Amino acid sequence: MYANYLLDSYKKAQNYVQDKQIAADLKVTQSRICEMRQGKRYISDKEAVFLAENANIDPKEALLGVHADRQDNPKIKQMWADIAKKLKGQNYQLYSIGLTAFAFSIFPVNDVLHECALCTLC
Repeated sequence: MYANYLLDSYKKAQNYVQDKQIAADLKVTQSRICEMRQGKRYISDKEAVFLAENANIDPKEALLGVHADRQDNPKIKQMWADIAKKLKGQNYQLYSIGLTAFAFSIFPVNDVLHECALCTLC
């Protein structure tokens, strides 16, 4: 379940040792955190964004994860997982394009090479 990953990531980022510390930050009871971990209750969108931002996780990924947790239908749950994978894939593509552009800005090369590099990126 993504909820456990999100809660554990937040706990680690804050150097917490108990779930009651997370509960205090979220202003919920400790039993609510326990229910989230067991899948009896779900993390709200607001809580997911808070936890993600403070655990250095992309809030978009967190929202996708908690929405997947809410689904009983395995087919729909898989669709949410596929959307999350596409989001991550796009981030890596943008990252590699940015690195390539940065490298060409540092090392001077002729215009022909720039044109070839741009063609391969498209």
